[in-house]
Amino acid sequence: MTVHYPNAPEPALDSVTMIVPRGSFYAVLGPNGSGKSTLLRALLGMVSHVEGQAHVSGRPIANWDRRALAREAGVVTQSESLAFPITVRELVAMGRYPYLSALQSETPTDGEAISEAMRMCDIEPLAHRFLSTLSGGEIQRTRVARALAQKPNILVLDEPTASLDVRHEMEILELLRASADRGMTIFLITHHLDLTARFADRLLLLDRGRVAAEGDPREVLKEETLRRVYGWPISVSDDPATGVPHVTPLSTASHPQRSAPEASE
Repeated sequence: MTVHYPNAPEPALDSVTMIVPRGSFYAVLGPNGSGKSTLLRALLGMVSHVEGQAHVSGRPIANWDRRALAREAGVVTQSESLAFPITVRELVAMGRYPYLSALQSETPTDGEAISEAMRMCDIEPLAHRFLSTLSGGEIQRTRVARALAQKPNILVLDEPTASLDVRHEMEILELLRASADRGMTIFLITHHLDLTARFADRLLLLDRGRVAAEGDPREVLKEETLRRVYGWPISVSDDPATGVPHVTPLSTASHPQRSAPEASE
């Protein structure tokens, strides 16, 4: 897949090919400007000027009915704005809209899905609070709960733990890992190299719109590759507690020069 925005000197994505195994935890990494968010928007059919084609569950994205796609895939973007006051439970309940016809009332099945999603994201005590009164982390957990309330087969998330404290970040990642173990496909955009190595099955590392590496964490998180992509001295060792690669940024004293990427996300 290639995405070239009008008047941009270089493609935002350049011949990126990927296959996400069903039921896997697949994560996309890369520095700012590497094309992560553009890849997500292209996969969801949200950008034009695309060469190539994205498929969801074996069907071209253009062939999906919007309601059917919403039942198949839940999406948590980096941010969104709401033009009207809404409570936490009301926002989570919006995840059930793909299952409801016009003017149809919430069913017991819907109520159970909403309650379960709120419990899983630890927001039950916030149910009747307005979003305007919440912290950034509480809002993010509410948005993850809304996607889970859809009961999707695929969950797509763009930096879902960016505003979370350590406890809730780990709870969300453990929740995503458990969801993948139960058969849900997790597609995660993230900056967290270490945590991704612990939870993901496969990684895609982007560098200025191109694939720098793809495979399991040990194949992707190599010192030479990370130093080249991030333009920074990096050490990789095995974490004695988990046995997975542990990534450590080193001193700036040996920081190699690298021009800033021109592509934007």
